[in-house]
Amino acid sequence: MPIARRQFLVSTAAALLAGAARARAAQNTRPLRAVAFDGLAIFDARRVLAVADSAFPGRGAELVNAWRTRQFDYQWLRVSGARYEDFERVTADSLEFAARLLGVELSADLRAALLDVYRGLDAWPDAEPALRALKGAGLKLALLSNMTAGMLHGGIERAGLRGLFDRVLSTDEVGSFKPAPRSYALGPSALRVPVETILFVASAGWDAAGAKWFGYPTYWVNRTAAPVEELDATPDGIGRDLDELVAFVRER
Repeated sequence: MPIARRQFLVSTAAALLAGAARARAAQNTRPLRAVAFDGLAIFDARRVLAVADSAFPGRGAELVNAWRTRQFDYQWLRVSGARYEDFERVTADSLEFAARLLGVELSADLRAALLDVYRGLDAWPDAEPALRALKGAGLKLALLSNMTAGMLHGGIERAGLRGLFDRVLSTDEVGSFKPAPRSYALGPSALRVPVETILFVASAGWDAAGAKWFGYPTYWVNRTAAPVEELDATPDGIGRDLDELVAFVRER
């Protein structure tokens, strides 16, 4: 093949690839029309540690960590094994396992007190001002969480966030848990806007990756300064709190 022709073909291919890359970049930065939050990006579950620590001084964190780990294990195992139960059942079952694992005894009252925390979580202090700022910017707001609808509405009531969310979406509606694609599909279906125009705000790195796989632009509220997951799905933005999220949205 003559050198001039080869150079022409190479330069043409490079131009086509660059054009495709620009098109993808433009698509990924389409104007936002909505923001969908994982439940724990808005709600603070730390109160459960105070309840556990008061019952088991010095061992509360150990119990809560074992409980939370099994909570996620059971969600994913049940989806993988096609044996779905909702988040409330999974939360109760994982608490029982964690207590047996650590050899601690749960009274009926303590079990109820621990589980009740999830039925009415506190909001992070930065949640309400951030939600009001985003809503004031004309964006639709939604919760998209593995928690049950009852848990999500309980948190909204406790935190005084009524009226700020356009939709409250529990993956229980589709009998699954994130990161299953049908769970993330609830967002564009309910909000009636393309997924590329919904910013998904995650509280965990794996959730940011799952949402990115599905097609959302993503933001990770990384309050614990955890490393980015090795899942080939880097969030579009990462910040320490919801104030930084608002700044990200304004600059986007």
